[in-house]
Amino acid sequence: MKLQFLEDGPKGYYFEDFEVGMKVVTRGRTITESDIVQFAGLTGDYNPMHTDAHYAEGSFMGKRVAHGLLTLSYAVGQAYQLGILERTVLAFRELEMKFSAPVAIGDTIRAELTVESKQEARRLGGGTVVFAMRVVNHENKIVQKGTITLLMASRPPQS
Repeated sequence: MKLQFLEDGPKGYYFEDFEVGMKVVTRGRTITESDIVQFAGLTGDYNPMHTDAHYAEGSFMGKRVAHGLLTLSYAVGQAYQLGILERTVLAFRELEMKFSAPVAIGDTIRAELTVESKQEARRLGGGTVVFAMRVVNHENKIVQKGTITLLMASRPPQS
């Protein structure tokens, strides 16, 4: 018997579904020591600010902090988990992000995304959507902010 995988089709929002001003907020995600260790191993970034407790205690931050790109990666993943990008995002086109505050072990982060603008790109099969993105911690303090630009599929013609 041959296994057959059925495609359910897109579940996310199409380019046409996004409206300027639309806002979505992800659920929270607590950063653990394991997250930091695994990210360091995956990327090779063993900066002692992330991996050496004694070094970090003597630093200006006073403790180990998560990699900025780890925090950003989790925020993007949290946004994907909302379902609005499920099978409709065609490409991650651009990123501009400022890292404003450290994220420590035990901090819980969430992402807030607001549609800033959109532009049709028919030859690419959809259009670009620019999101203002804020990553905030459990104290509602902004730890990262900037924009991400995604290429989203257009709604297919009705058959």
